[in-house]
Amino acid sequence: MFDRLKEDIQAVFHRDPAARNFMDVLTNYPGMHAIWWHRISHPLYQHNWKWLARFVSNVARLLTGIEIHPGATIGRRFFIDHGMGVVIGETAEIGDDCTLYHGVTLGGTSWNKGKRHPTLANGVVVGAGAKVLGPINIGENAKVGSNSVVVKDVPAEATCIGIPGRIVVPKSQQKTDEVRKAIAKKYGFDAYAVSSDNPDPVANHIGRILDHMHFMDSKVIELCREVKKMGGDVCDQAIPGLTIDDDEIVKAEQDAARDRTNHHEAFDPQI
Repeated sequence: MFDRLKEDIQAVFHRDPAARNFMDVLTNYPGMHAIWWHRISHPLYQHNWKWLARFVSNVARLLTGIEIHPGATIGRRFFIDHGMGVVIGETAEIGDDCTLYHGVTLGGTSWNKGKRHPTLANGVVVGAGAKVLGPINIGENAKVGSNSVVVKDVPAEATCIGIPGRIVVPKSQQKTDEVRKAIAKKYGFDAYAVSSDNPDPVANHIGRILDHMHFMDSKVIELCREVKKMGGDVCDQAIPGLTIDDDEIVKAEQDAARDRTNHHEAFDPQI
C-alpha cells in the first residue's frame, strides 16, 4: 500500500511543475485524495457493499469536489490535476499513467445497464472541461483537447479536439510531418509551423504546398530514371535550392525597423 502511495506522489512531481515538496503534495492535492478514497470504495463495491461504497464516494466528493463512482476501474499512477468538477462514471476504465484536468466528464450516453462509459488506455491525457461520452475507446497516449466532446473512438497517439471531437494528429500523419520538415529544409526555410495539427490555415496551406512539391519531385525523379533507361540524357543536375542572400535579410530587417519608426512618429506627437 505504501508503495502505491509513493508512486502516486511521484506521479504528481512528474506531471505538475507546481509541486514543491512531499508534504505539499500529500496535503494539498485533492485529485490524489479522491483516488485514495476510491481505493477504499472500489473494493467495497466489488464485494457488494454498494450502499457503503456509494456513501464513501459521496464523502470523497464533498471533500474534494471530484466524483468517482466506486464501480470505475482505475490503473496505476493516475493523476487528476486541480480536479474540481471531474466526474467518472460507473463502468469507466482508466489505464496506467493517465491524466485528467478539472471539469472532465467520463460519462455515459445510455440508460441501459452494462458497459456505457469510456475506456482510456495507458498514457491518455484529457484536457480541462472535455466530455468523453459513451462506451468508446481512447487509445494509448492519445490526447483529448480542452472542452472537446468526444463520442467516437480515438486511435493511439492521436489528438482529438472540437465539438464533436475530430482527429487532428493521427499516428499515420507523423510520417507526413517528417517529410514536410525534410522537404522544407531542402528548399531553405523552417517548416516548424506546418505540422498537420497547426490551427493556422496559412500554415496548413504551406504544408499542403510542401506535400505537393515533394510529390512532384518524386514523380520527376521517376520520370528521369525511366528516360535514362531508354537512352535519354536528362536530369543531370540536382534541383536547385531556394536560398536568400544575407544582405537581403539585413536590408529587410532595416526596412522593417524604419517602417516601425515612421509609424510611431505619425501617431505620437511627442516624438
